[in-house]
Amino acid sequence: MAIKHLVWLRNDLRWLDNPALYYAALEGNIRVLVTATPTQWKKHHESKAKIGLRAGLIRRLFAKLADSGISAELITVDTFDDLPDALERYCLSHGVEHIWFNQDIPIDEQQRDQGVSQQLRGKGIESHPQSVDLIVPNAVLSQQGTPFKVFTPFFKRWLSLLSMQDWQPLPEPAPQGEALDFIEPEIHWEQTYRDDLWIPDQEIAKQKLWHFCHTKEADYQAKRDYPMEPGTSTLSPYLALGALGPRECLFAIQYVCEQTDRRWQDSIWLKELAWRDFYRQLMGHFSFLAMGKPFKNETDFIRWNQDEALFEAWTQGNTGFPIVDAAMRQLNQTGWMHNRLRMVSASFLSKLIFADWRKGEAYFMSKLVDGEFSANNGGWQWSASTGCDAAPYFRVFNPTRQSETYDANGDFIRRFVPELKTLDAKSIHNPSPTQRIECGYPSPILDYKAARLAAIQAFADLKEIKEHK
Repeated sequence: MAIKHLVWLRNDLRWLDNPALYYAALEGNIRVLVTATPTQWKKHHESKAKIGLRAGLIRRLFAKLADSGISAELITVDTFDDLPDALERYCLSHGVEHIWFNQDIPIDEQQRDQGVSQQLRGKGIESHPQSVDLIVPNAVLSQQGTPFKVFTPFFKRWLSLLSMQDWQPLPEPAPQGEALDFIEPEIHWEQTYRDDLWIPDQEIAKQKLWHFCHTKEADYQAKRDYPMEPGTSTLSPYLALGALGPRECLFAIQYVCEQTDRRWQDSIWLKELAWRDFYRQLMGHFSFLAMGKPFKNETDFIRWNQDEALFEAWTQGNTGFPIVDAAMRQLNQTGWMHNRLRMVSASFLSKLIFADWRKGEAYFMSKLVDGEFSANNGGWQWSASTGCDAAPYFRVFNPTRQSETYDANGDFIRRFVPELKTLDAKSIHNPSPTQRIECGYPSPILDYKAARLAAIQAFADLKEIKEHK
């Protein structure tokens, strides 16, 4: 039986608040097609953890759709370039007349969608691109109609747009009839990951969202910087793969704040979600960001340190700086890293080792279960002082001071650097040479003060060259 309307899903693996799924279902019976592109994921440095979570979410989505009488299918090709032909064959063989999908922002994804739409249009198949996966999907622009390059004015405008409209999440599509038998999708690219930490289920993600908003969102600002404190939402993997919609997060914030007589606009967690929109909109406005280029083009002339041994020590958590090593080992072991520690470890690589930030960006993507291209790029360029609204070049995190401030008792270090677990709360942040030998822990790979001054001087020299041009 031919089905006129096909819903094409990629990184939007949910049945709630899914514009393409919801609006297509209003037009009649639909079929869902999910496409997988493992070679493309490898090219984009996607982690085994994220690929593993994606596989689980696809299975759960297919089971849910079957319960609603909606058929779903998975096809796997190598790269985005293979999709136009693959979708043409699929649509023609199933009598598809309309294809619905949610738009993406990075340039490769935009070109993918344009290529598919153009080829299908030639066969008389109409495309219906829906809004991008942002809280405010329309471009947030200044009064001059230009993109914001600084977050604070962006946030003010973003809030004003948000306050003027009702952004309630869309409901799930209505059932199409009796439940269908669940057919297990054929997944040949699945990877293992910490499924005890990231359960592949949209319902679980939604439960985590509401639990966080009811119990932790009000204290988010006070507790978010402490890695041993369960003060963050840990929802980022679900947002990265579209198992949770950002407007669902907004709705939960608004509802809970209303129940507790607080202004939802003052939510610090909402501000973090605005940063997500900011980085994704930047990627859309400035496509060169998706091509390995810094926002501040003069920083492309920096001579980064090419010492592979130092970079390797950082990736393995063997720098001799306990908080950095704990952070990197958390990443390697779990596929996730606390946000404060992402800044600390990124600053350590880009400002102290003075390695090219792009190497760190790629390494994070290759490990993170929540790796999201725009946010990861924005975070690394912020840390390296190469990006839009980035940290000033003279701001260099002192890892020992960060450790003493945010892991005062050393509990996080003890958890991920167990060789130091016998040290007291003072020594554990910077063990003495004797303690390092006794614990089998390496000496620092660099001198913080000297490395900091060298980084500042390198940026200062760059600034002087720019001013004399």
